[in-house]
Amino acid sequence: MQPILSIAGLSKTYPGGLVALRDISLEVRRGEIFALLGPNGAGKTTLIGALCGLVNASGGSARVAGHDVAGEPRLTRRMVGLVPQELATEAFETVQAAVAFSRGLFGHPRDAAAVERVLRSLSLWDKRNAKIMTLSGGMKRRVMIAKALVHEPQLLFLDEPSAGVDVELRRDMWRLIRELRDSGVTIILTTHYIEEAEEMADRIGILNKGELVLVEDKATLIRKLGRKELRLHLAAQLAQVPPALAAWPLALADDGMTLVFAFNDEAERARIAQLLRDVGQAGIEFRDLETQQSSLEDIFVSLVRGVA
Repeated sequence: MQPILSIAGLSKTYPGGLVALRDISLEVRRGEIFALLGPNGAGKTTLIGALCGLVNASGGSARVAGHDVAGEPRLTRRMVGLVPQELATEAFETVQAAVAFSRGLFGHPRDAAAVERVLRSLSLWDKRNAKIMTLSGGMKRRVMIAKALVHEPQLLFLDEPSAGVDVELRRDMWRLIRELRDSGVTIILTTHYIEEAEEMADRIGILNKGELVLVEDKATLIRKLGRKELRLHLAAQLAQVPPALAAWPLALADDGMTLVFAFNDEAERARIAQLLRDVGQAGIEFRDLETQQSSLEDIFVSLVRGVA
């Protein structure tokens, strides 16, 4: 199946010499949620701008459903929806009027039923006659999503969709994004909330200093790069790892109250039973044990530090 988005060698250098994007190549599959992670200044917003035709790339190309973004801007712009990071709305317009106007901007005829369908899907129908200036930040974010969806795009860009909303509204936003994906919309989101990507994304790309450091399925990424640990919480403090356990790659943590065994594959996991026997034979008592696996945040931080 043809990817919904194909990027080849995309770059952007601003007049002052700032290199915002360096040779970005990527394919996004239809019907997936793709999360783009990166620190401030990594180039995430510039990349989205280039893909939506708002920023002129310095080199390379991007295609939406096979159509060139630079060569067919009007066509490709109709195929994408964009929810920017900033809350830019028509303060004195009503919700319904603002969303209907956005549909017309993309050349679609008036369709009250389509507007109603989008507003209902976003729990905005009861607010349809309210002026946008009277809404909360979370509801304004929903209005922006409605404006981006009302022209029925195939690809939706969400730039920091949960910015400025509380935890409860963030969870509602996650549910909404999944529902959009299930309805057939492909979603690319940028986020500072690592838990957001870990919760929702099918695949993850990490952008740093304008370069795409890594692209991987979320589960594969965590499995390949996520370090696992067995932590033995000791009954008595140790000053050092006993010589009897020198053959094991153990570390002391928590002021000598925890023995840590790091492992990455099933072969090492299978040795845990022997490790516990050896700990017992060394006369070490432990009051509890637990296993931990690196989170996506741990992986993100280590990768960004590695290319800094």
